[in-house]
Amino acid sequence: MGAAVFFGCAGIAFGPALALVLLTVAAEPLRVIVLVAGAFFWLVSLLLASLIWFISVHLSDREDAKLQYGLLIFGAAISVLLQEAFRFAYFKLLKKADEGLATISEDGRSPISLRQMAYVSGLSFGIISGVFSVINILADSIGPGIVGIHGDSPYYFITSAFLTMALVLLHTFWGVIFFDACEKRRYWCLGLVVASHLLTSGLTFLNPWYEASLVPIFIITLCTGLWAFFTAGGSFRNILKCLSCKQEDDSRVMMYSALQVPFED
Repeated sequence: MGAAVFFGCAGIAFGPALALVLLTVAAEPLRVIVLVAGAFFWLVSLLLASLIWFISVHLSDREDAKLQYGLLIFGAAISVLLQEAFRFAYFKLLKKADEGLATISEDGRSPISLRQMAYVSGLSFGIISGVFSVINILADSIGPGIVGIHGDSPYYFITSAFLTMALVLLHTFWGVIFFDACEKRRYWCLGLVVASHLLTSGLTFLNPWYEASLVPIFIITLCTGLWAFFTAGGSFRNILKCLSCKQEDDSRVMMYSALQVPFED
């Protein structure tokens, strides 16, 4: 039973992310580099946030339960702000790298676009964030013990898995929106990304009242996903074309063989 819960929850939490990595990242070396570097940036932000929270806890009264709970909320907020600050720093680094790649390229174009880097960096933030948020829960799911035997919610593992999946997808969407906002200097978009990140983190403090946290977080995920889709240039027309599996023929384009020369008037 423990193994089934472990692999089931791991599949829910990281199945979509694994599919995205295998289908869109693994075959491109530059994207793999961006993925790994993004995970490093997120880890540095976590290290700084943990250090701030650790110092604040040791300088406060550990016997005051309300104060410690407030410091936990404070640490979560600091972690979110540091993650977004390091996302901005990563944008600046990738922007410089993009300019350098375009300079040394033969055709003057970078082999990877800024939108692609935004998507991969957001995916890297999401994966590493999901790993750190659920790894201990997955380890406990193997056993021994049964969740809910003392009256607690028996849905702890599966709700944690769904929350992790939403968090991974949210970071991917936030990356696309954040990079586009930085490129076009849309500061209100940056503010909405940070605010939605803070709201998502704050909703997790409602657990184990899972209906009050899981449902709003998935609504935020859906809305943010649609926002990221249109930010990346998507449209409903593209969705309909994809679902219908039809391709438009362009009769204005004529192909010539390399061994043929088009006739001249």
